[in-house]
This record gives sequence, structure tokens and C-alpha cells, in this order.
Amino acid sequence: MSIPSAASAQVPEDDALPYRYGPALASDIESRWQDRWAAEGTYHAPNPTGELSVGFERLAGRPKLYVLDMFPYPSGVGLHVGHPLGYIGTDVYARFKRMSGHNVLHAMGYDAFGLPAEQYAVQTGQHPRVTTEANIANMRRQFRALGLGHDDRRSVATTDVDYYRWTQWIFLQIYHAWFDPHAGRARPVAELVAELEAGQRLAVDGEHPEGRAWSALSAAEQRAFVDDLRLVYRDQAPVNWCPGLGTVLANEEVTPDGRSERGNFPVFQRPLQQWKMRITAFAERLVDDLDLIDWPERIKAMQRNWIGRSVGARVRFPLAHDPTTTIPVFTTRPDTLFGATYMVVAPEHPLVSQLVAGAWGDADPTSWRGAGLAGVIDDVTVSGWDSPMEAVAGYRHYASTRSEMERQRESRVKTGVFTGAFAVNPTSGKHIPVFVADYVLMGYGTGAIMAVPAHDQRDFEFARAFDLPIVGVVRPPDTWFAEHGLAPGTPASAWPEAFTGTGVAMASANEGVSLDGLATPEAIAAVNRWLASVGAGTPTVTYRLHDWLFSRQRYWGEPFPIVYDDDGLPVALPESMLPVTLPEIDDYTPTVLGDDDDSVPVPPLGRAADWAEVTLDLGDGPRTYRRELDTMPQWAGSCWYYLRYLDPHNDAAPVDPAIERYWMQGSTADGQPTFGGVDLYVGGVEHAVLHLLYARFWHKVLFDLGHVSTPEPFQRLYNQGYILADAFVDERGVYVEADAVEGDAEAGFSFEGRPVRREQGKMGKSLRNAVSPDAIRNQYGTDTLRLYEMAMGPLDADRPWSGRDIIGVHRFLQKLWRNLVDEETGASRVGDAPADDQLRRVLHRTIAGVRADMDDLRFNTAVAKLIECNNALTRWLAAAGGGATTPVEVAEALVAMLAPLAPHMAEELWARLGHTDSLVWAAFPEADPTLLVVDEVELPVQVAGKVRARVRVAADAEVAAIEAAVLADPAVVQALAGREVRRVVVVPGRLVNLVV
Repeated sequence: MSIPSAASAQVPEDDALPYRYGPALASDIESRWQDRWAAEGTYHAPNPTGELSVGFERLAGRPKLYVLDMFPYPSGVGLHVGHPLGYIGTDVYARFKRMSGHNVLHAMGYDAFGLPAEQYAVQTGQHPRVTTEANIANMRRQFRALGLGHDDRRSVATTDVDYYRWTQWIFLQIYHAWFDPHAGRARPVAELVAELEAGQRLAVDGEHPEGRAWSALSAAEQRAFVDDLRLVYRDQAPVNWCPGLGTVLANEEVTPDGRSERGNFPVFQRPLQQWKMRITAFAERLVDDLDLIDWPERIKAMQRNWIGRSVGARVRFPLAHDPTTTIPVFTTRPDTLFGATYMVVAPEHPLVSQLVAGAWGDADPTSWRGAGLAGVIDDVTVSGWDSPMEAVAGYRHYASTRSEMERQRESRVKTGVFTGAFAVNPTSGKHIPVFVADYVLMGYGTGAIMAVPAHDQRDFEFARAFDLPIVGVVRPPDTWFAEHGLAPGTPASAWPEAFTGTGVAMASANEGVSLDGLATPEAIAAVNRWLASVGAGTPTVTYRLHDWLFSRQRYWGEPFPIVYDDDGLPVALPESMLPVTLPEIDDYTPTVLGDDDDSVPVPPLGRAADWAEVTLDLGDGPRTYRRELDTMPQWAGSCWYYLRYLDPHNDAAPVDPAIERYWMQGSTADGQPTFGGVDLYVGGVEHAVLHLLYARFWHKVLFDLGHVSTPEPFQRLYNQGYILADAFVDERGVYVEADAVEGDAEAGFSFEGRPVRREQGKMGKSLRNAVSPDAIRNQYGTDTLRLYEMAMGPLDADRPWSGRDIIGVHRFLQKLWRNLVDEETGASRVGDAPADDQLRRVLHRTIAGVRADMDDLRFNTAVAKLIECNNALTRWLAAAGGGATTPVEVAEALVAMLAPLAPHMAEELWARLGHTDSLVWAAFPEADPTLLVVDEVELPVQVAGKVRARVRVAADAEVAAIEAAVLADPAVVQALAGREVRRVVVVPGRLVNLVV
């Protein structure tokens, strides 16, 4: 027995019923209406001004609604049925709101730059643009076939030259801006320079904290000062360098074991000169402004955790052999300073070379010399390295092969080596050893920590491994000692783990300050005052968030609008020279000089010699410049696409200000202005942090500079769930094609005669369990697929795909069609005879319920209500006799409610009801409030656990009256067949159960 595929339960065509709603008729209806929508521009949303304003006067009185999907990467394999879940959901919502009186903007584009297309180009020699455009064409075909109501005039791809021209323009806006901490916003660099020239500001830098007059600086110093403040800057940064791919990778592109997600190549941590964006300057606003927008709390929490705001102190630890050099650390617990017994710096820390001693001290144990790494690193012996220099160099190489994720894993054994240097604890004056260890990251805080093993678990484990002192300076409560089987006051050296909570300070006093007896908050305040008074530290706030690494050594990305002069300094191109287009090259393989962490990347653009070196006149005559050979990351184009949808053909600006204000400014139900522009943004939770954080950052810069009118890009965020499907793994742990698996849960599953294990996971090509929407459309039609995906469960929940269950929604569509159209002749089964009061009440309760469900994105319950209403109609027709027709008031309302979910069938039925205009712009039905009052309810009656009758009673009937009505009903009497009723269970408004 084979596993039923997603399309295995096909409903057969019936030649005797030529007008039965089946796959052939559905296909004919869908293709005709898709052609008509395209020809008539049905989904064109008019702008208030400009080239796309035709028809705006007709809709000017409507409120605007901007509905947005996170746009997809155009994969070569196209869509599977899991992809459209969110797209169908937004389409249903947009259609409903359009019918409810809104001017709805709903568009689709393509996030088309990226590594997959470039890797394919490396393998095949085919230009990435050819591959990308073919993939986009296929996805456009699939989106059209799904009946998605996008305004196709607004579609963009990040790879379009007239799109990335404006990505480059936005880059220049950010490059020419700085963050003014006093104003709390981005401002043009030109304003900063004007204030410096006018003497309104002094140039303050690390060497001259008191500030210098602008006129006292040389031209080179002036330029360096300004460049150091720009929101885009060059920096030597530790990066994930992958020689096998010839490029830097983002953290999410690196596996936990330090290899590239694509290709499984080794990845090394190494410093490279890179472009960065100063997103950290906006950290406070990025946290605070989450309170202004309607996002799921878990997404807000993920963003807050990623930004990682920490309040504490920055403390300077002088080196024992060179007190003029200090190691700065950031700590959230300065009250524990007296318990710092050693220090750790990250392997990438710039001070490492100054720390390394020439030889080991006689008392340095072998564990400090790296002995624990024997067998892990080739050149270390059981007694460790021969010198601190060898130890630190060997350990840094080892650490460079570990990913950040692996280095931060709490369960990992702590490793490190002693640098040979000691620092001075500023509170106690004691000399404490300085180690290099990979559990400290350069990107967090200062890249160095004071280690307080008694009160930090990672430090505790390191101290145990390296036999370092553990000194308690915060007394745990007696309950903590009792829980660990210790006597109160047991010294920290005997504790089984660190005490990381708050408490009362102890053993923390010197001549200038005593923390003993103070609770943690008071102790922190006291030690902060003392640190400031002696110049050893200052209270400060820091963030886990890193500045955005913005360079990639790739071909298929946006070129930087940057050139370098004879001094190697970057020069921004003027806007008049945009776009900087990608040159044509024949070989997309990155050039890498070497194959390890010391290798040097040469980006593919370096092969375009005539492009890489260019003669330009930038205001001081023609000169030769060298172009930036790196490209922007894939994230760049996805940071602002929602703005280009608004005005996609504008060649004077990314978006016209009046158009931007119309679509982006909104208000709440009570008339208060919203802070985010897009009214509904739907996408996967996997984009909760990076894409959304980067887009918010860009938008805030554009807001500060006056280019957009809202401080946030997305007012309401909604995360759709995933469609799950069975996947099968063979004895090698390799996924096999799910469609080719045979067997069942009882007998077991097999693939090509070999046993396989069943799992369930997110549908996709990686698990080889994808189901093509093309196959489902061929079996049932698009409307069945749309309706099934919406009916499977709440839109924000994961749900399993079932090839058996889809037939249920298909039969609903068939029944609805049958109630309105004769299956033999195609004649209408709709008449002018009115519905009775009972059917009319069912209809209007359905209208009210479906309206509320649609507004709240509860499409699964809306489908259930439509099915129940159609069932009531079917029963009404049966009771009325063979010649009965569906009342037109019921038919039109049912079809209109169906339209957002199954638009093709609804359009066809609407036309058969005599309407010439598209249903897309018809009004959604309104419920009559007088018909929502429930006079009677129908109660199912169970006899011995099975429903045997349905009895109508007054909505406010007493239990005794309900019992009497049920026991007198003929169907109940027949079902009882003389048996004694032992008990009657009445659930008011729900059911009656007779226990016999």
C-alpha cells in the first residue's frame, strides 16, 4: 500500500453531469477569470497622484489599507503548497477589506539577489540574472494561478537596475548622515560640518576628549573625524570568513559546528576591513518604539533580547606590567568587583598582542599553557605549548574555526590559555591572571570580562577547570545553602555551582568604599560612585546588538556607490552617477589566496578590470579611482521594498512624498494616528529579528532625514504558521522522496524496499516532502486549494497537510454550486421566492460571524460558518421539495461571502446571477441586526450517544420545557423504541443527551 499523496483523493469527473463543479470546470472558470482580471486591471489600486492615479476619484472617499507580504526569494524549484499559506491569507483579507469599502494596496515583489543564484552561476556559468529572471517568471505564473489579487504594475525585484539605483541612493543618505546623541536622531553630516566650522561644536575624539577647534585640525584629521561619526563606516571587524565560498557569511549562514550552511565548507573567524552600518546608535529607539506598534509579544521579546540592553558599569583594569594600558570591561554587576579573580579577553581582542609574555612563569600550571587541548589541536603537547606566544597563536587559530553559536553553548567544555600577563583589580589591588578564551566574544561589550567565578556559572566552570580562586562576595540566602546541602556560610570554594542571584554584599571593602551589608541595588550604586571618584570606571549602558556588517565578497549583489582615491580613502559618488551597475563577467568563482583562515578574498568584481578602475570627475578634474569590489548583503534590498511598491516607476525619488503619506499614514479605530505605515505585514517568524530590525533601522534614518512620514515601517505584524507534512528518513539518516514511500503506520514504511522512519516537519525541498500546488490545482482547482489552506486551522498555527481532508472542502464547493446551478443543464437554480424567517436568520448570523472572522484573520472559522450555512440551505431546499429554488437573497449573500476565499467560483456564480461587474468591487454583505436576535435554537438530541433528532425550542426555554419538547418529538420517540430514559442531560444552547 502506498502513502496517499496530497492529491490522491481526486473527485472523478461525471460525464453525465457536464455542469458539475469538478477539476475541468474549475480550470475553465479560473483561467477565464484570471484573464479578465488581468485585462481589466481589476486589482489596480490607484494612487492619489502620479501615473498610477487613474480611477482615484472613484475611491477617494474610501479609507486606505496597505497589506504586505514578506516578499519571497525566487527559488528555482518554485512554490510548494506550504509557501502560499500566508499569501492566500493576505489575499483573502485584502479582498474582504476591498469589499468592505477600502482602497486596498496589495503587491508582490522578489528578493532576488543572494548566494544561491551566484552558486548556481559558479556551477553552470550561466549569468545569475538569467537564472533569477526565469525563476521570477515561474513564480509569477504560480501566483497568478493561485488567483492572488496583486497590483502587478507595482511588482519589483531587488535585482532590477531601476530598483537598486534607489537602494544605492538610500545607502548614500545613510552614509551622509550621523547620529546626534543630543538630538537623539540622525542628521546630515553637512549640518555637523557647518556647526564645527561655525565654532558651535568642538571636535572630540579619544585622544582629545576635551575637544579641539575645527580650524586646528588638518584636512586629514577633519576627514577622519567626520568619517568616524558617519552612520556608514569602514572598520576592521571579526567576520565569518569562508574560503570555500570566497565570502563573508552572516551568523545565520554558519552551522553550529563552524561550517557554511551552503556547501558545508569550513568557516573561520578572522578580521577583515568591512563596511558597517551604525545600527547600535538606534538601539534605544529600536527597543522603546516597539511599544508603539501592534506586533506579537513574542516577536517584540525576540527583538528586545537581540538588542540586549544592559545597564551596568564600564571598569578599567590596568596591566600590572604597564599601568598606562588598561583592559576595559563592561559588567552589569559592579558590586561583585571584589570577587574578580581573573580576566578573560576574546581571541580577537586588539590588546592580545600587548598582553602576551615572552615566557611562562615557573608557577604557571600546565593547564594554563593549553595542556587540556592536547589531542584537540595538533601542535599542543600534554604539557601545553612551550611559550605564551605559541599558546595564544595556536589557541586563536583554534578559536577562529568555531562559530559564535558553538562558542556560546553553555554545555561546552571551557577552554583557554594564559597570556602570561596580569591585570590589577581596581577594588582590591590584587594581581589577577589574564586568559584568552573563546567563550568571550569580541562583539559583546568590550570583548573582555572580569571573571567572578563565585557568581557567574561560566566563570565558575572555567575556574574549576583551571584551578583558579573562587571568592564569594554576595552571600546567598540560607535556603540556597540548604538546597545544595551546605551549611550556611560555607566558603565559595566549596560550592557546587555559582550563586548568580542578588543578595547582601560581603568581603567587599577597601579604604575608599565598603559594600559589606548592602543589598545588591545599594551596593551597585555605592561602587559606581566610588569608581567614578577614583577614575576607575563609569556607569554606562551597553547592547548585545552589533553594528551591521554590510560587505559581501560576492558578484550577485548591489554594487556600492563608493570609489577609493589615491590615498585609499573612500569617496561617495554623487547621486547623478547612480546607478552603479554590475559589470558583465564570465567567471563568478571567488578568488581566494589560500585555503585557511589566513587566506585573502578577492571579490569576483575584481575580474572586471575596466570597471574596477575608472576615471571620474568628482569636482576637482578627471582622476583615476578604484571602485569598491564588495557588494551589499541580500538584506539591503529587502529593507525598503514596501516603499517602492507605492511609486514603482518614479525616476526622481524612491517614492513621491504625497503618495508615501497617503499609503503610510494611518489611524486606529478611535481615530488616533498610528506610528507604523504598513497596516498589515504578514510573514514567517524566522524573520522576527534580522530583516525586521534592519528594515526598522533604515526606516528610522529615512524618517529622521525627512524622506518618510512615520517613525516605524510596519504597524501590525502577523506571523503565519507552517504547513507540516510527513517526511521519511532512511538508514543513513538521509531524507527520501515522500511520494515514493510505501506502507502504513501499522505495517511500517519502506522506500525502494528499504525500511524508512517517518517524521513530521515543515514542508520543503530539504525534507523532500514538498507537494506542488500545480498538482493540487490539476486535481481539484485553485479555489479548493485556497479554501483548504484557510480551513486547515488558525492562520498563525502550524498545521499538517492531508491529501484525504482536502476532498471535504471540494465537496462543499460542489454542494454550493449544486444549490445554485443545475449540474445537468447549467441553468440557474436561483429564484425570486423569498427565504423563510428561519433560513434568513441563519444567513444573517452567518454574515455577522464571517464578517467578524474575516476582520480578525480567523479564516478557518469563517469557512466553517459558510459550510454550516450552505448545509442549512441544502436542508431547506430538501424540505421545500424538488422544484424549490435557492432564494436570490441567500444566493447573493453566500456568493459574496465566499468571494475572498474562492474568488474564481464566486465570480462565475455572481455572473450567473446576472451581474456584469466583477464581484471584487461588490459590497460585502451586512447583517440585519434584527435578525441576529435568537428566538429559537435547534438542539441536537443524542440517544445512547448518537444524534437521532434535532428539536427547535425557544432560546430562553427552561430545562423542564426542553426535556418535555424532546421527549415528545416523534423522531426521539422512534429512536427510543420503548426503552426507558434513565437520565436527561440538557446543555442549554448546545445539545440534549438521553441516557437509556
